[in-house]
Amino acid sequence: MDRQEINKKILQELVKLPDNNHCADCGAPEPEWASCKLGVFVCLQCSGVHRNLSGRIKSIILDFWEDDLVKFMKSNGNAIAKVEYEKAVPVYYYRPQKDDCAVLREQWIRAKYERMEFAGVLKYPPLGYTTGFYEGMLLKKGKVNGQYLKRKFILSQAEFTLTYHNKEDESKKPKACIHIKDLNVTFQPDKIGHANGLQISYLVDTHTRNLYVYHESGEEIVTWFNAIRAARFAYLKTAYPTGSDKELVPRITRNYLKEGYMEKTGPTQLEQFKKRWFILDAQERKLLYFKGQLDATEQKAVFIGTESRGFSVKESLPKGARGNKWKYGIVMETKERQFAFLCERKEEQKEWVEALKLVMAKPMQPQDYTTEANLKG
Repeated sequence: MDRQEINKKILQELVKLPDNNHCADCGAPEPEWASCKLGVFVCLQCSGVHRNLSGRIKSIILDFWEDDLVKFMKSNGNAIAKVEYEKAVPVYYYRPQKDDCAVLREQWIRAKYERMEFAGVLKYPPLGYTTGFYEGMLLKKGKVNGQYLKRKFILSQAEFTLTYHNKEDESKKPKACIHIKDLNVTFQPDKIGHANGLQISYLVDTHTRNLYVYHESGEEIVTWFNAIRAARFAYLKTAYPTGSDKELVPRITRNYLKEGYMEKTGPTQLEQFKKRWFILDAQERKLLYFKGQLDATEQKAVFIGTESRGFSVKESLPKGARGNKWKYGIVMETKERQFAFLCERKEEQKEWVEALKLVMAKPMQPQDYTTEANLKG
């Protein structure tokens, strides 16, 4: 066996170790790339970000490895890098997962290795998401023609509010004052049509309202995201003082379990089927639908209870669906009525049914009964 084969075998054994067998940055299994500058093993997607940071990236399978680089990788690795570069990650800071969007992944990597935000050294001026107050201009989708226009946003952790103004002059009454209690924020680049697209959702009475925003700077939009998460975490610590970080962190913000178009009909199932955009919010146990995917306000929210309480879903062609272009039906039973939906493709039908069953299989939490009562009211 020549020296190069020996080196590749050493690397392949290194990447099987428990600390190295997942990407150092997003946790994807079985990474096949390595940063020869940092001594970490990363996945293909994260390797591209490292390459843009002028880091020397090599494939552990395809590339030629010199003896000194193999020795460097052997003396470093993901665990050692984590101690150095993730020493002081705030508990509320979002750590991207393998399926998260590109801007979250890139800014996490840049924050760690380029800006050294988590090395445990106090920075001045302080990082935007650590101050409890943040303000700036974001491009927000308008109501009338869908254009994105600059709006002034102000986040106050002390008041637990996020406000926005049509003009930069904040002395005038804000267009909206959103309480952190009712707020969720999630990246939606595909829906919004911009790599840095962010969806801010909140409740007005019991109805969900959406704001769609972006910023041209990836660093700025991720700072906004984590500043909001910081304020949400502070609120949750106040509202649930006995809650542990492990219990509260998953509730700071949430991605939706599934989104997409389906057709729906009315309660008698004799009405015409109409195309609507659906969002399944698993944490809140709600299925919401909107006329279009970028609508500001829902048309209706349906509470999703448990199977033991009479909720069910199955693949079935609704009785009034004959003659429709979309053929793949879903029938969902709730305590109040039967809902009938149609999907365009078979795989979408299967995905929706599986997602709804997943929510129905989850035990009800005390707050879920409040959600259910509010939706009925």
